[in-house]
Amino acid sequence: ISLFIFFKVTEIVRYGYDRQSKTVELIKSIIPKNYIRKIRDNLFIIPKLKARNEFLSLQVKKYEQGYEGLKYKTDLYELKDQKFKINYFFTPFKRLDVNLGWKAEKNSLRAHYAEIKDDKIFLISGEGETIFFEKKNFLKEKLNFIQLNNNIQEIIKKNNLELIGIRDLHFHKNQILISMIVRDFKGITINIYGADLNIQNLIFKEVFKTNEYWQEYNVFSGGRIDSFDEENIIFSTGFSYVKNSAQNPKSLLGKILKVNLNSGNYEMISFGHRNPQGLKFVKGENLIINSEHGPKGGDEINFNYLDKTSEEKNYGWDIASYGTPYNGPDLFKKSHSKYGFVEPAIYFTPSIGISELLYFEKNSFCKKKCVWASSLRANSIYLLNFDQDNQKLSIDERIHLKRNRIRDIDFDQDLNLVILLSENIPSIVTLEKL
Repeated sequence: ISLFIFFKVTEIVRYGYDRQSKTVELIKSIIPKNYIRKIRDNLFIIPKLKARNEFLSLQVKKYEQGYEGLKYKTDLYELKDQKFKINYFFTPFKRLDVNLGWKAEKNSLRAHYAEIKDDKIFLISGEGETIFFEKKNFLKEKLNFIQLNNNIQEIIKKNNLELIGIRDLHFHKNQILISMIVRDFKGITINIYGADLNIQNLIFKEVFKTNEYWQEYNVFSGGRIDSFDEENIIFSTGFSYVKNSAQNPKSLLGKILKVNLNSGNYEMISFGHRNPQGLKFVKGENLIINSEHGPKGGDEINFNYLDKTSEEKNYGWDIASYGTPYNGPDLFKKSHSKYGFVEPAIYFTPSIGISELLYFEKNSFCKKKCVWASSLRANSIYLLNFDQDNQKLSIDERIHLKRNRIRDIDFDQDLNLVILLSENIPSIVTLEKL
């Protein structure tokens, strides 16, 4: 038994542990953190050094291959009666510095995003670098990235701004849209910029200005974009740590907005959001699905059926949450509906660090209709099913990808691939159903 425990812990030290494992979380809650570190750094020094060596070797390999997009690993993954092949390709972007912690402003420039357009995949780094490749290259050993010039740095310099980070990349018809957080003399703000698609050079212009500012950097900015109809997109904003902003109808923070790209006018669709990190409009269902980070626990996925009522819906932040504060007393209302707020379709406690979403309907990945939710903290993809009334979600399965914080997720119908962006070693990852 002692040998078995020793080798299991050795495996955890070397390959990382499942942050959603109740057993591991229980042990962590019992043993003080400083003792866990001492045990790891002394008793398990060899597996720790091996893990460090493997990581550094991968980092060196990543930098040496440059823009080749080299495939560096293939895994087979079994989930009940399902089998997947998972391929990992390097991207040239900078790595998230986990030692600085998730609150670090520097890491805002290390969140990267991908989007499919026709026969190409486009990526943008948190620093604003744009690249693309032919998606048929997924079937090869190298993606062969092509650098795509843009004028983001010119916008920053011309307007005397400081780039805090890119928050999404989205195509609306033949226009490429990004959300961008910048700092100017008024403070920090988030806006949308658009450029006509041109694989030689992207000339971005501001298409929507929030005119909302906050003074101190924080991670609660939202920034996701999705198409709504020919002229309109939907856009999420976080509450940006501005007290009562999510409940304030005069503020655009903590909201989901419908923005007209021709006029720049907007409508408020919903409010009471904390930090929406996933956003999908399902046209056939007239449904907006959004995911958002809770505080300590309470990550949510929310449904908004637009034909149910014309009124804006209130999702409760910062009054109701199934999470708890990191510090101080818990004053959050747990029930949402009791206080006039919309209940989440599902919530996660402990938090999974929920990120972008996929909606599937009757394909090889989903028998009926379902949502796939990517996660940062849990290093996983959650496979979620609708209930009979299409009002709630339940967890069917979870694909745990070990040490892979998933920032973005997309699906390509032509190749029948789920496409992910991982932050640990900046990678583009594909899931193929076998």
